[in-house]
Amino acid sequence: MATVNFGGVKEKVVMRKEFPIAKAKKILKKETIAVIGYGVQGPAQALNMKDNGLNVIIGQSKKFKKDWNRAVKDGWVPGKTLFDIEEAATRATIIKMLVTDAAQRIIWPTIKKCLNPGDALYFSHGFSIVYKDQTKIIPPADIDVILVAPKGSGTSVRRNFLNGAGINSSYAIFQDATGRAKDRCLAIGIGIGSGYLFPTTFKNEVYSDLTGERGILMGALAGVMEAQYETLRKNGHSPSESFNETVEELTQSLIRLVDENGMDWMFSNCSATAQRGALDWRPKFKKATLPVFKELYKRVKSGAETKRVLSICGAKDYKKRLDRELAELGNSEMWQAGKAVRSLRPKEKAKTITAKTKGIAGRKSN
Repeated sequence: MATVNFGGVKEKVVMRKEFPIAKAKKILKKETIAVIGYGVQGPAQALNMKDNGLNVIIGQSKKFKKDWNRAVKDGWVPGKTLFDIEEAATRATIIKMLVTDAAQRIIWPTIKKCLNPGDALYFSHGFSIVYKDQTKIIPPADIDVILVAPKGSGTSVRRNFLNGAGINSSYAIFQDATGRAKDRCLAIGIGIGSGYLFPTTFKNEVYSDLTGERGILMGALAGVMEAQYETLRKNGHSPSESFNETVEELTQSLIRLVDENGMDWMFSNCSATAQRGALDWRPKFKKATLPVFKELYKRVKSGAETKRVLSICGAKDYKKRLDRELAELGNSEMWQAGKAVRSLRPKEKAKTITAKTKGIAGRKSN
């Protein structure tokens, strides 16, 4: 493990150079890895492991035709590498639970009866294990229970793998029945294309993840954007100007500077007027939102957010509700303006990126 100084706090992380894919393949040589669920994380993790030479099969319910057909389109062969959930779980020595958190509770009785002593149960989220009182997912004592949580969407996991960068992931061991849980965990973490892996616990992962998704990563970001856009529009600014000042400049310019070298680097590369305003208003936004984040974390820790997820996402009509809510978001003036703005981006740039991406994907697939 490498020791890295994170803002004055030293942490041990696992780098690819010290845990190469050759080592991961050796550890997993006799394993059959079943990816259960071909929705969000499933495709990326499965394809990355397959490209890295691991023995991977898919478990997907045929009832969800879109996901089944996507798996077939991606090259998984029914009866050979693509099966229904129970068949895949029966064939596997490592079962990766990558269906939604609500669905995990539903399929758990099927998965549980397929587990043999010495098998491993893998998660990319601590949800089902930490909130076991609500999910009723309690693994038998004679299996390993491990976690690798990529810090990004499935799309990002796949894209970062194809461009060679990898994506950061956390890892955790909940139960080590075989004495090999850590090796299995790290090997899969490298197999799915992680740039580096940092240790956590199932509890810390789910607390930070649920807070982050509802907070700055998605919920807070979307809400703050809407508030600024609405303020600009009500004060006479056009949709294009409001969107560019709210979203486009952030995603196409400023956030890339943050990614490159930090927030202070981004500030230093903006005008003196922008710097002064940002430095003055930063503490005001922090003061305004800190109580909201405290309330959010309290709800996550208490299990209130979990109860809501299981109740709403597990409902039979949830897909219709989700489609309606996403359509409301996408059809709002702000995001319709965004669609128009994106269509005006330089075509030459888009073609170059597409060609480059296709070239990388082709090389990686061969």
